Parts: sequence; C-alpha cells; structure tokens
Amino acid sequence: MDQSKKTMRHFYCRDVLWETFEQMANDFDCSIDYLINEAMRYYARSKNYQSAMASSGPLPQAGGPPAPGPPYGQPPTAGYPGQGHSPSPNVARRTNAPPPPPVAPPARRPSPSQPAADYDAAATLYLLYNNQRYPINKDQFIIGRGSKTSDLPIKDGNISRKHAAVIRRNGTFYIKDLGSTNGIDYKGMRIDNKRIDEGDVFHLCDYELRFTYRGD
Repeated sequence: MDQSKKTMRHFYCRDVLWETFEQMANDFDCSIDYLINEAMRYYARSKNYQSAMASSGPLPQAGGPPAPGPPYGQPPTAGYPGQGHSPSPNVARRTNAPPPPPVAPPARRPSPSQPAADYDAAATLYLLYNNQRYPINKDQFIIGRGSKTSDLPIKDGNISRKHAAVIRRNGTFYIKDLGSTNGIDYKGMRIDNKRIDEGDVFHLCDYELRFTYRGD
C-alpha cells in the first residue's frame, strides 16, 4: 500500500474548528491538510488503532520538518462512542502500551532565504508575473480569472474566478487558496496557505508567481 497516497475527501466541519486550524496553519507555517492528517493520525494512535501508516511517521509539511509522533496510547474501549461494535479485524490493536504524552505542535524551520519577518513592517511586497512587477499595497490582493473582481486577472479557464489572495496581517504577508478548483502549488505540494518569504515561488496551474521584498 502506498502510504503517501492522498485522495480528495469532503466532510462537514464546525466553523470554529476550521478557523482554529487556519490560525494554527499560519502560526506553524504549514498547510491545513497537514494539520488535519496529523490530528487524525494522533487520535487513531491514542485509541490504539494501528494501521500500516502508523509506523511511517508524520506527513511532510510545507515550511517545516515533520513533528515527532508520540508513543501509542491507552487501551481502547469497545467501539467508538455511540456505537456498539468492535474495531474492524483489518486494524491491529495494542493493549499494553503506556499512556501518550501531550502532543507537541510541529516545529518551525527558518526559511533558507531571508524571511518576511526580518523586513520592516512597512516593507512593500512585489509580485513578479509575466515579466511585470506588481506592488502589493493593500490588505487583500486577489488573483483570479475575473477581471472585475481580481487585482491580478489571469485569463484562463483553469483559473478560478477568485483563485487565491495575498493577505497582509500585522505586517506579514500570506498567500491563501480561495477554494479554487486547481489550487496553489509550492515546491510540488498543493497548499492551502503559507507565509510569503523572500524569493518564494508559487504556481497556479501553469502560471508562475514569484515574490520579493526587494525594490530593485
């Protein structure tokens, strides 16, 4: 079984939980996908449900190294809350493992290039696209297909009407997917949002977006 394989899922989520995970993703400089996968993996471990993935270690995250996983948790109860059945026979169980320690947040890794935090809060971010230079001088800079709704319109059917946004928060810039169909790629990974560091390059379909804080 390919332990790195991912499949698009659809689920309902409480708004307050999603907002919390968005804030965590910004603070830890990683994607919401990574946090949700880690949360599911830790919960399965705490209930002693050990699948083939349990020994593979944490998933990679954008902008930081994998966080170390805790040991397996306490003995499982019979079935999930509200259900009267035992776990699937295809899932291995452990009943003599020590209690898990508190889960530590993913460690943050400094950017190999100069990070945005090193710049003065009044520094201007520039977007380099199609041999043109666009200053980001507003709190929300929209990139998308719609010419009237976008600050940077890209006329391509694969680009969503409102595809992504560059958001300024407390002097720091982030790029965020606005629920687009084809998403944002960063170093070969699809991301939901990320802090923008000097020289970061993102791809929207076949289009390259390069960012710099240098005025020259």
